[in-house]
Amino acid sequence: MTLWVGTSGWQYRHWRGRFYPAGVAQSRWLEYYSARFRTVEVNNAFYRLPPPTVVEQWRSRTPDDFVVAMKASRYLTHIKRLRDPSGPVALLLERAGHLGPKLGPLLVQLPPTLRCDPAALDDTLESFGPVRVAVEPRHDSWFTDEVFDLLAHHGAALCLSDTLGRKPPLVRTADWGYVRFHRGRARPEPCYGRTALAGWAERLAGLFEPGRDVFAFFNNDECGCALRDARRFAVAASKVGLRPTRVPVAAEVRVGGEEEGGSSG
Repeated sequence: MTLWVGTSGWQYRHWRGRFYPAGVAQSRWLEYYSARFRTVEVNNAFYRLPPPTVVEQWRSRTPDDFVVAMKASRYLTHIKRLRDPSGPVALLLERAGHLGPKLGPLLVQLPPTLRCDPAALDDTLESFGPVRVAVEPRHDSWFTDEVFDLLAHHGAALCLSDTLGRKPPLVRTADWGYVRFHRGRARPEPCYGRTALAGWAERLAGLFEPGRDVFAFFNNDECGCALRDARRFAVAASKVGLRPTRVPVAAEVRVGGEEEGGSSG
């Protein structure tokens, strides 16, 4: 199994000094990031889809083996609430298509106030065609066998989402997987502890057989936690026989002013 490990975004100013050296200009952060990770989730596409020129730059400025996952616009999910999806989906596919072979999964994150609507979800997934799509519901009414079967019919992955106070079911709906880590319980907040990360590695090893792709993104950017947790998660995954993609070495990551290797949690 290839475990694609990355973070939800790379343009965080508070990562300067924690990850990006002072001598690396912000305009070169993508090059620095992509030399240490093989994948990233573009989270800010949710607020505004990037223009084609920007997406083309992501493609040209990253290594040949780099893969970009992109979050669907809130216009589709939070404003239209999955109604009349063809227009918003077509625009997303057009923009994402400029990544060429570097295009990874597309994430559809549903608003927490949106209750289960299988027909709307079916129409939306149909609009995407053969592209890999992960769906992250945030209302418990979605977690039913009907929805799981619908996702499986379209080859869409149920996003396995981890955050405080909320544990969606650990269900596989596709021959590939997508995991998002939002907030852990370790110090400093919102970092994850080693035990929690090891537990996730073991769950994924039991859920997906060798040869499958699983994408895991850390969205807890505060204090540089996402960087440290991605590295630690990759180490834990290797111990249970998974094959994680590249991550920074310990000395390249600082959380709370300390090198990764020197912090607890």
